[in-house]
Amino acid sequence: MRHLSILGSTGSIGTQTLEVVKENEDARVLALAAKGNIRLLEEQTREFMPKLVCVYDEKPAADFAVRVRDLPVKVVSGMDGLIECALLSGVEMVVSAVVGMIGIRPVMEAICAGKDIAFANKETLVAAGHLIMPLVREHGVALLPVDSEHSAIFQSLQGSRGFAADGAAGNPEIEKLILTASGGPFRGRKQSELAGVTVEQALSHPNWKMGKKITIDSATMVNKGLEVMEAHWLFDVPAERIEVVIQPQSVVHSAVEFIDGGIIAQMGTPDMKLPIQYALFYPERRELPGRRLSLTEIGSIVFEKPVLSELPGLRLAFEAIQAGGSMPVVYNAANEFAVAEFLNRRIGFTDITDYIARAMKAHQPVKNPELPDILAVERETYQFLEAINENR
Repeated sequence: MRHLSILGSTGSIGTQTLEVVKENEDARVLALAAKGNIRLLEEQTREFMPKLVCVYDEKPAADFAVRVRDLPVKVVSGMDGLIECALLSGVEMVVSAVVGMIGIRPVMEAICAGKDIAFANKETLVAAGHLIMPLVREHGVALLPVDSEHSAIFQSLQGSRGFAADGAAGNPEIEKLILTASGGPFRGRKQSELAGVTVEQALSHPNWKMGKKITIDSATMVNKGLEVMEAHWLFDVPAERIEVVIQPQSVVHSAVEFIDGGIIAQMGTPDMKLPIQYALFYPERRELPGRRLSLTEIGSIVFEKPVLSELPGLRLAFEAIQAGGSMPVVYNAANEFAVAEFLNRRIGFTDITDYIARAMKAHQPVKNPELPDILAVERETYQFLEAINENR
């Protein structure tokens, strides 16, 4: 029996994780956590009967407790509640599917408690990979990627000498990692053509069904920049040996080139259930219902080289990696702020990457930031951009 705690259960990854759980009788959910969608969370609670539920925001938590007062479930809230879900006795794996740097502390606490992590919260590694990966090695837990691209690399590395799921550093057989990207809804369009993009247009991803924040990140290619940073930490490969390739059909999910010139890629339909199930039950592969990829129906597979001059979201990510220290924190925090502003229709689409660039330019990186430094830099970035908004 696989006992799970799912942080971010009402989001896209969380809901699909629960679908995978329903299809596997030997998986049980002991804890759920969400921010404020208490209607869906109540449905999940009644169906999966966890012992513990965290509603992050205090008022929705109080409302939720009233709604489920007939159930034998403990309701908690806030960061303390999120950490309690991560540390719950009997939980073997924590599925980290929350959005943003809110996931850092629960993940670190869970690792220190010896729990495996199914990892879908890329911002955590972007901001704190230098803190998390040593903890993974120290405590001997598995950090299993759920993002389709990192899962594809993870799967492509199976059988490779020096590969380990416990964060062991340095695979001498890797030449480079190849991260694929669909290009989003605006593939091939110049920045000058995107000034009038609407929220609805940016949310119309051609291949994937995802949450709003990650869909906007895909449209700006910031998501791919975050994935480069995440891959650097997960697989201990420097950024200069991570290549981004546009693969508009979203059937080649990523690949590894080895030192002998061989390339191993993972392919499949654009369905997040595959990487989720692979992470939950690794190293076992299980039957998964759903549509299969037909190579003859595809006929041909397209690859394109990204033009960084027209993709500031991706270009700025490489600049943040090169600057190092706390600069990736600024990149991520500025993006979180700007995407929220865009979704609330307070700024334009191209303002998202402009805000990131301005925040990075104003920041003096902290060389080896500890968790308090990371959280302070996040607050400072938000304050800097709020001041820009006030002066618009």
